[in-house]
Amino acid sequence: MLKRPFHRSTEHRAPSRAGRNLPAAIAVAVVLIAALVTGLFFVPLVLALLAGAASGIGVWEIARSLTYRGVQIPKVPAVLAAVAMPLAAFFGGAEWLSMALVLSVTLVVVWRAFGSREGMMLSMMGSVFALVWASFLLSTAVLLYHSADGPQKVLTVILLAISSDTFGYAVGVVWGKHPMAPKISPKKSWEGFAGSLGGAVVAGVLCALLLLGIPWWQGAVLAVAIVAVATVGDFSESMVKREIGIKDMGTLLPGHGGVMDRIDSILFAVITGYVIFELFSVLG
Repeated sequence: MLKRPFHRSTEHRAPSRAGRNLPAAIAVAVVLIAALVTGLFFVPLVLALLAGAASGIGVWEIARSLTYRGVQIPKVPAVLAAVAMPLAAFFGGAEWLSMALVLSVTLVVVWRAFGSREGMMLSMMGSVFALVWASFLLSTAVLLYHSADGPQKVLTVILLAISSDTFGYAVGVVWGKHPMAPKISPKKSWEGFAGSLGGAVVAGVLCALLLLGIPWWQGAVLAVAIVAVATVGDFSESMVKREIGIKDMGTLLPGHGGVMDRIDSILFAVITGYVIFELFSVLG
């Protein structure tokens, strides 16, 4: 019998094997940054392939993690659909991405409909959740890339998400005393959130002036919005992992955990950046 999903249980607790190896973590970060810079400024297709790979692996990690709560996602069609969405955004823009999302959801739903009826509805819902979370959100980075000054905008959004994480962690470790949501993520504090906000605003102003050539206040507004959604992204993944009973979504990236552990805040940041830059463009 399938266990009810997202209810705590000590019967099967998924192990965490990612470890926290600092040299390995730095090496992985350097490789990822090099690939990102290559895709943004030299070989655009690399960006789409990188997003496709991250999306596919992310969906696989979510699917594997959900099995610990008895939710079976059809991995093969879900991963293929996840890889396809960033590529659709790269070659056809927002219209192709929208079509790819509809076709992807249709594919996994129909695929699952021909399988066992046991847990079918939960499987379908889990599939849609994984595709939207890991693939559709990340695909908006590709859409942002195709806009005016796209490479600089994508780089800015990612830098702000990283600044939020870095300053939040540093300030939280040193001064953190008041938890934001102890039942979801006990280590995240209000002091750390203030550090995220301050560090990201400084980074946002610098990016606005030095990378984008836009008013400083737009960089500050963007930073505040990204800190807010990045925090929501962190809490969302923490909540999912806590309910499932795992520490990391995967083990692929030494010193980081899984792909989803690395990009959780970036996923929400890129779609927020896309929307805000569109608003700036409309408002002039």
